[in-house]
Amino acid sequence: MSRKLKLAVSQSRTLPTLGDTLDSLAATTRQAAAEGVDLLLFPEAYLGGYPRSCGFGATVGQRTDAGRAQFLRYFQGCVDLGDTPLGSGEDWIDKKLPVAKDAEYRGDGTREFLERLARTTGVFIVTGLVEKCGGSLYCAVVYVCPRRGCIGKRRKVMPTGSERLVWAQGSPSTLRAVTTTIKGVRLTMAAAICWENMMPLLRYSLYSQNVNLWLAPTADARDTWWPLMRTVGGEGRCFVLSAISCVKRKHLPAWVTGSEEPSTAEKPRIGGAPTSPNKSLHDARRRSSVIVREDRHELVLPAMEESSLEDATPASATDTNHTMHKTNSLASTDRTSGHTDDDEYVCRGGSCIAGPMGNSIVEPLWDVEDGGLLTCEADFEDCERGRLDLDVAGSYSRNDAFRLTVVGLDITPPP
Repeated sequence: MSRKLKLAVSQSRTLPTLGDTLDSLAATTRQAAAEGVDLLLFPEAYLGGYPRSCGFGATVGQRTDAGRAQFLRYFQGCVDLGDTPLGSGEDWIDKKLPVAKDAEYRGDGTREFLERLARTTGVFIVTGLVEKCGGSLYCAVVYVCPRRGCIGKRRKVMPTGSERLVWAQGSPSTLRAVTTTIKGVRLTMAAAICWENMMPLLRYSLYSQNVNLWLAPTADARDTWWPLMRTVGGEGRCFVLSAISCVKRKHLPAWVTGSEEPSTAEKPRIGGAPTSPNKSLHDARRRSSVIVREDRHELVLPAMEESSLEDATPASATDTNHTMHKTNSLASTDRTSGHTDDDEYVCRGGSCIAGPMGNSIVEPLWDVEDGGLLTCEADFEDCERGRLDLDVAGSYSRNDAFRLTVVGLDITPPP
């Protein structure tokens, strides 16, 4: 009996409103269903949005009113799934939490929307989102089964860098893997969000649960991400899906860029201009130069008119794998004056799929902002074939000498 499933990753960007983003998610899911996809992963913080480049008016020891106004806008656009700050686990999954009088359900209806969509399309949906609960925000992932609805949700346990300003820490208990059966294939899946994939003990807690499908929604568009995903596949003998949004500067929220009037008299203090992952510190260079790229090398040339610069751009910049290079070279000839090119990428993407031997299945997708759907046919018997010589939480673990315990989490394989 075949143990193959069609898996997909969507390189989708967050749209201006939650409703718009949900509509886009639905359209992508229907497209995936038409292509025979069984399971689909969306990026980190896809619903609610990843507030790239926003400083929220915060410095050490000081916050501004304008930054608080930015946080208000962000908070209002995030998702309410009807959970509690501590996380209600099975009670939330089973919809046992009380519902307000005259209310149809807890939360804002996003959960119910996703469940209906999964049911009508037959696609198992996994999406990153930013969940508001009480007065805090959590970066989270929700697993939505076509038959059973939401079968799990977890919150990021360690926000990275400035994410800690706006995202609370989730409980490690939510690292529990979830199981389902699709077309007779049993899946044990778990999500590690962004730099959680760099936490060796967290990775081991998931390997210990015998996962065969690893989900890695992320905001990391650096070249180092792809080898990490291949490492996870090889270590865990599992398929690895990683999804990230690709975003141009012009598509950052207006409340981030400052292109709309703030609700307070004070001008928002916004963090430094975001740069693409392969850029140097262009802001530090003098305004009379521009940057062009040839392959992965930067050339610093004297500033000239755009028409002349276009002629000077290396021919390789027109290659489909390097389309962002020419865009970036035109992006800001005068950064010190505040001029920026709206078509500059602030995140180039890089969604990818790796196999259970650490092999490349679909290499990173760069510079595709909308509609980038990566698919593969996965034979889950490959995970078991790979265990012949490596089972990092089993025969290869020396569990007589090394043990891991996680507070509140059962790391044994789920039934």
